[in-house]
Amino acid sequence: MKKILTAGTWDLFHVGHLNILKKSKELGNMLTVGVSTDELTKSHKGSYPVISFKERIAIIRGIEGVDIAYEQKKGVLSIKDISIIKPDIITIGSDWKNKKIEGLEWFKLHNGEVIYLPYTSGISTTILKKRILAL
Repeated sequence: MKKILTAGTWDLFHVGHLNILKKSKELGNMLTVGVSTDELTKSHKGSYPVISFKERIAIIRGIEGVDIAYEQKKGVLSIKDISIIKPDIITIGSDWKNKKIEGLEWFKLHNGEVIYLPYTSGISTTILKKRILAL
């Protein structure tokens, strides 16, 4: 059994999100996905998500290939969450590659494998918000 962990806000779900989930699942047998709470998203991004946490986690749980979705309350991929889940691999979008994430650094120090998945060009939640506002 190879366990994969990924996490995100998953707001305004789009094909880039789907690509991360599909590519993550291809790496193992069990995919666990963290879904950031509204409060956590506000603390990291400066604003609340458009879609509520309850709806975002329901969307993630409904995606084929996602085995477990959990409420991510503290930090992006926190050491506590990683310690409980015990993944073999953590995946995250390549747009996070140069950002210091305490949990990822800790995981690497404990011989965990982190795979940065390619960013899907031309689409992001930020781009979608801008398009909507422009309408």
